[in-house]
Amino acid sequence: MNLPDWLSLFSLPFMQRAILGGVLFGILGGLLGCFVILRRLSPFGDTVGHGAMLGVVLAASLQLPSTWGLIGYTVIVGVAVTYLIDRTNLGSDTILSIVLTGSISSAIIGLHFLPGYRGNLLSILFGDILAISNLDLILLLLLTGIILAFLLVTLPEQILLTLNADLAIIQGVPVKLYRYLFIILLSITIGLTVRVVGILLVNGFLVIPAATARLICQEFVPFLATSAGIGGLSGVVGMIISGTFDLPSGPSIVLVQLGVFLGTVLLRRQS
Repeated sequence: MNLPDWLSLFSLPFMQRAILGGVLFGILGGLLGCFVILRRLSPFGDTVGHGAMLGVVLAASLQLPSTWGLIGYTVIVGVAVTYLIDRTNLGSDTILSIVLTGSISSAIIGLHFLPGYRGNLLSILFGDILAISNLDLILLLLLTGIILAFLLVTLPEQILLTLNADLAIIQGVPVKLYRYLFIILLSITIGLTVRVVGILLVNGFLVIPAATARLICQEFVPFLATSAGIGGLSGVVGMIISGTFDLPSGPSIVLVQLGVFLGTVLLRRQS
C-alpha cells in the first residue's frame, strides 16, 4: 500500500471511529485491569466475556440490538456471580466454572434454534471493531466518563479495598456497595469490548496492559496511568497495523499489547 492510499484509508469515517474506539477501549481496559489483576478477578472477566455469547443469542431471539443484549446480560451475570460467591461456601473458581459452562451450553442450544444467525458466530468469537457505530462510541464515551469519575471520587477507598479488604471494613468503607458498583462497571465494559475483540480475546484487554504496568510501577497511581497509557497506545498502533496490512483489528491490538508485555519482561531481565 503506497502512502496516499495509506493516508486515505485513515481518513475514512469508519476507520476514524474504529481508532477512537480502540483508544477508549484500551484506556478502560487498562484502568479496570489494574484492579482486576490485583483482586484476582481475571477468571471473572473470562467467565463474563465468554458468557456474553448467550447475551447475543438472547438479543437475536428477542430481536433486540446486540449491544443492549450484551450489556444487559453481562451485568446480570456479573452481579449474579458476585452474589453466589458471597452467599455460598463454594470457592469462586467453582461458581465461575458453573456459570461459564452453563452460559456457553445455553448459547449453543440457543444457536440451534437460530439457524440464520450462525453465520455471525465468528463475529461473536473474534469481534469487529470496524463495525463500531456512532451509538457505540457515544455509549463508550459515556462509560469512560462515568468510570473516570467513579475512580476519582472513590480512589482511596478502591485502593484500600484492593490491597486490604479487612482494613477497609474496619475503617467503615462500604465494601459491598463499592464491590458491586465496580462489578457492574466492569461487566458493562466487558459487554462493549466483546463487540471489538470478541469473546475469545476480551480478557486480554483487561489483563495484558495491567500486567505490563505492574512490572514497571510500584506505586498505585502511576500503575493506573501506565496501564491506561499502554492500553490506549496499543489501540492506536494495533489499528494502524490492522489497516496497513489488512489484518483483523481486535487480534492486532491484543498482539501489540502482548509485544509490549514481552518487551518489558526482556528489558527487566537485562537490567
